[in-house]
Amino acid sequence: RAAEWQLDQPAWSGRLRITARGSTAFIRLEDKTSGELFAQAPVEQFPGIAVESVTDSSRYFVIRIEDENGRRAFIGVGFVDRGDAFDFNVALQDHFKWVRQQSELARQDPDQGPKLDLGFKEGQTIKLNIANMKKKEGASGNSRPRPTGPGGLALLPPPPGGKCCGERPPSLPGPARLPGTPITDSVLSWPQPAAPAAPAAPAADAWGDFAKASG
Repeated sequence: RAAEWQLDQPAWSGRLRITARGSTAFIRLEDKTSGELFAQAPVEQFPGIAVESVTDSSRYFVIRIEDENGRRAFIGVGFVDRGDAFDFNVALQDHFKWVRQQSELARQDPDQGPKLDLGFKEGQTIKLNIANMKKKEGASGNSRPRPTGPGGLALLPPPPGGKCCGERPPSLPGPARLPGTPITDSVLSWPQPAAPAAPAAPAADAWGDFAKASG
């Protein structure tokens, strides 16, 4: 009860200030002129034993002060103005309301927890194995041009086994090799046919006379 205190002769008079560090609030009693600290009361929970209201007034409280050596004592404090006492209560309530909100967000939001570090460390390397992919001839997206022979004729590799379907073209003057292309001589080499009995008529030769073609 505040009525039992010597309110007309207080032991100390000064300024009360509330600060916070992390989740703990600190009630600081300071000299109103120099700001020198007189006593400090750490508050880790409100309402709690660190701050209690008296039963006969809304302007007086009992706080638990603590020094640097951990020694504690309970003292009574009071406000001349009732509005200051109200602000004192609201300041403590707002702080611990914020503490509860931060605790709830940390449980609900996974981004607030420990984050997985997926970045490369200094000097770390990775190895990628990419299988060779064979593209089918004529498939879409294959923009590589086919090699062409003399006269703009497209040269195709023979079927497996060296067999050719349809009419066989006349013999070339030797293994054809196109510089700058990855096709080997064995792919472009045609089996040498037997010597023809008689030269074919120019009109019946659909391939043209390669022996007379320049280049």
